[in-house]
Amino acid sequence: MLQQTTVATVNGYFEAFTARWPTVSDLAAASLDDVLTAWAGLGYYARARNLHKCAVEIAERRQGQFPRDEADLLTLPGVGAYTAAAIAAIAFDQRAVVVDGNIERVISRWYALERPLPAAKPQIRALTDRVTPQARNRDFPQAMMDLGSGICTPRSPTCLLCPVSAGCAAFAAGTQTDFPRKAPKKQRPSRQGLAYWIERDGAVLLTRRPETGLLGGMMEVPGSDWIDAGEPALQPAVTATVKDGLVEHTFTHFHLQVRVVVPEANPDATIAALALKKKGATWAPIEDLDRYALPTIMKKIVRHALKNI
Repeated sequence: MLQQTTVATVNGYFEAFTARWPTVSDLAAASLDDVLTAWAGLGYYARARNLHKCAVEIAERRQGQFPRDEADLLTLPGVGAYTAAAIAAIAFDQRAVVVDGNIERVISRWYALERPLPAAKPQIRALTDRVTPQARNRDFPQAMMDLGSGICTPRSPTCLLCPVSAGCAAFAAGTQTDFPRKAPKKQRPSRQGLAYWIERDGAVLLTRRPETGLLGGMMEVPGSDWIDAGEPALQPAVTATVKDGLVEHTFTHFHLQVRVVVPEANPDATIAALALKKKGATWAPIEDLDRYALPTIMKKIVRHALKNI
């Protein structure tokens, strides 16, 4: 949960999640829908899907035992280099080179690395390896993380309290906040889409997104593809509609504008016209929509529709 999400945001989710599924076996036995629903609002939903897959792997194929070896840990669903190293070091007291965002910042300042991120990542890992000791394998990466999060902070590092400032090249030059260097940000593009709000007998039609890709496996208000230029055209068979206002949401790599469309034809005819009889389609009672795995953009669409339509 803490990968790409702040501690303040994660705390409540973590407590609720672990109270509901306190063991790996409990999580493995849960449905993916329940896991995604519990995750809704955190974003980066591939993390939740992989967490569930990993729990199934551990519980059903490894008799509840985590692999202890870093290379074996890398074979688990969703476990990359950072996670494998962190588990190996912190859980199993093995020497491993752990590099998260905080450690990247500490190392970048310590050596005053001129190469910008993300190109500097291999160099940062090599330098972290150089300073990683052969002992106290659990303590060192956690100490480095704490140093980065509590003292060597992004904007206002408290260098006078830093226990290792004497060897820091950026501190010596007075350029702490210039590091890590970052490549210029690319302009975030915009995309447009339509969402079809289709009601019947106090329920609204939801469909499931493909398992892979953005928001994979989550439920959605059905709609068009999200395109880069101009608003998507209505499906030819949907001729009588009410168009409402825009719903906006910003993802990591693009900004999205979705126009809510209310077909005036009867629901069954509309569904047939839009070819929405696909796997995962369901009529969700409007009063129970919070039970469904809706990502933030879809929750915005629901709130907008219920308020304005």
